[in-house]
Amino acid sequence: MTSPVTPAEGNPHDHLVHEAVGPSLTGLQVGATIGVGVNALLFAGVMPVLLGALADEHRLSAAGIGLTAMTEALAMGLSTAAMGLVRRPERLRLIATCACLGLALLNLLATGAGGLALMALRGATGATEGVLLWITVSMISRTVTPERWAGAFFTAQVLAQLILAVSLALIIVPRFGANGVFLSLTVCSLLGVAPALLSPQRFAPLPLLAGESEIPPPRGWIALAATLIFVSAGGAVGVYLQPLAHQAGLPAGVARTAVWISLSAQVVGGAMATLLAGRVRYFTVFIMTSLVYLTVWSLFARHVPPWLFIGANAMAGLFGLFLGPFLVPMTIDADPSRRAAMQSGAAQLLGGALGPFLASRVVGEGDVHGVLWLGAGLLLSGLSGVTWLRFTARRAA
Repeated sequence: MTSPVTPAEGNPHDHLVHEAVGPSLTGLQVGATIGVGVNALLFAGVMPVLLGALADEHRLSAAGIGLTAMTEALAMGLSTAAMGLVRRPERLRLIATCACLGLALLNLLATGAGGLALMALRGATGATEGVLLWITVSMISRTVTPERWAGAFFTAQVLAQLILAVSLALIIVPRFGANGVFLSLTVCSLLGVAPALLSPQRFAPLPLLAGESEIPPPRGWIALAATLIFVSAGGAVGVYLQPLAHQAGLPAGVARTAVWISLSAQVVGGAMATLLAGRVRYFTVFIMTSLVYLTVWSLFARHVPPWLFIGANAMAGLFGLFLGPFLVPMTIDADPSRRAAMQSGAAQLLGGALGPFLASRVVGEGDVHGVLWLGAGLLLSGLSGVTWLRFTARRAA
């Protein structure tokens, strides 16, 4: 983070973040804090591979795929939100270290679980991951240009997910099945202790005006709701990637390949967001991403060749990651106090839980195409909220 700077010239809605909160951090501290967040979200990048393997081993049903993804994302989102509301950002090294060790234990215990027991364990895992994510979100929301730091975070996160996903798809899952994924996550959680010990000890509190509370204002809540609904669209479709591939007449290997190639594209998307931070309006990114998602999902509904299925999923991954860093500026534009921005990560995670939950209500053992219609409806609903915020911003100001 940097010291407060002079607001950028021009339209205030073109440059959404004008000053930082709190003292500067060293490069090592920033990198360590990003590493803590990467550890929290490592599972998200390999979720389709893991859930698909669990379904193939009959440890989860088709509906159980969505419910398990929902449970972990819901617990993570609630944990991140609760930490942002009730916990001051202090004693962060101790908190992060304990969370990493707890995460390793929970991933290890999951190797012998299935069904409801596995869902419960993934819920506890999500709550622990949420604590780690809260630390990284706390840093990002205090920076001068949060989309730049969010882009750096997402890029680092996807690079780590890519390395793990390639290893899982090509080596670990074919040999060791789903338990190989859990053991890999256990090792990664233990490695996460290193950045936890190098992270800052505390962050400065967000400033409050007289009579204000920690609760975001109404426009902030609308921005969070739009975030939740928009993100839930991608979550609803993403967790059913392997069943969608099967319905298109494609083997599980195509879905696993699509996951790691999509992660490669997401690296490009994160880098694009980092480079274009402060130069492109968030609303433009929302529109572009929506058009790409709808096109990709229309292809998923058809019998397409493997290269097209993989390429379409890669395009969705690129734009999905490109959009991610712009969710925070959209929230800050709606609520310049940044109190809503502190909850943006939680809203994204809750959206990741809502999507799979709703998807589990519209799928059957033989047909999962309902998730595509569900995803389109959620996407357009979230986009309508973002549109309303964008075109009422001047009046609200």
